[in-house]
Amino acid sequence: MDAKSLGLDPKDMERYSDEAISMVMQYGPKLILAIVTLIIGLWLIKLVSKGMTKAFSRKEFDPSLQGFLVSLVSMTLKTLLLVSVAGMVGIEMTSFIAILGAAGLAVGMALSGTLQNFAGGVMILIFRPFRVGDVIEAQGYTGKVSEIQIFFTILKTPDNKTIIVPNAPLSSSSLINYSTEATRRVDLVFGIGYEDDIDKAKGIIRTLSEADERVLKDPEPFIVVGALADSSVNFTVRLWVNSADYWGVHFDMLESVKKEFDRQGISIPFPQRDVHIHNAA
Repeated sequence: MDAKSLGLDPKDMERYSDEAISMVMQYGPKLILAIVTLIIGLWLIKLVSKGMTKAFSRKEFDPSLQGFLVSLVSMTLKTLLLVSVAGMVGIEMTSFIAILGAAGLAVGMALSGTLQNFAGGVMILIFRPFRVGDVIEAQGYTGKVSEIQIFFTILKTPDNKTIIVPNAPLSSSSLINYSTEATRRVDLVFGIGYEDDIDKAKGIIRTLSEADERVLKDPEPFIVVGALADSSVNFTVRLWVNSADYWGVHFDMLESVKKEFDRQGISIPFPQRDVHIHNAA
């Protein structure tokens, strides 16, 4: 199939062919060089990120900053690489920067929530409401802070689930940090029957509390009758422990008190109600 059968002038066909060859000769090497530069650049950026992570680990750098800084440097280097590759292809930098700025404005307006997450990450790193390794409760989730990234904070739950929480609400909403203080208070409630000996039950709870080495002596255990409930006399028990021992003492005290109450004949009543039936005359 020749130019005449396609309805084209052979001279025009020759001119188009020459222009195509000229463009390939002019831009082909630049395009190949740009692609090679892009591939090598991305590989080097990956190496830099890994090197930063290893260097931070060796120097015991603050874990809260590691993920954030590595992500920030990686994104900055990739942006510079993209600008450099565009210049190698032949795109004028002034035009490219203008287009990039306009696109950045449009994307910024569309991704305002993402920018808020970035700002939230910066605020978290400045004010330090929590650090990597802290156990926090926020946005309906409780877990250990595994990593603080540019836009998100990653939590690990006690049952080994990964929770990804945006930084914006973390920096602007209330949260509970269970790791800030060295000690915590274990609050327990034990109920006994109205016919049981209050002093005896109270003595059992105190003996078990003092026998547990994890329970701190100062402040001393607080054990009082907290309520005369519908079906039981309730003891309010407050024990101070190191934060790491909180759940161990909580569960062990529940089991120990139940066993000792059973052994010494003190009942733990369940809710009950007396029903009186009156026969009609």
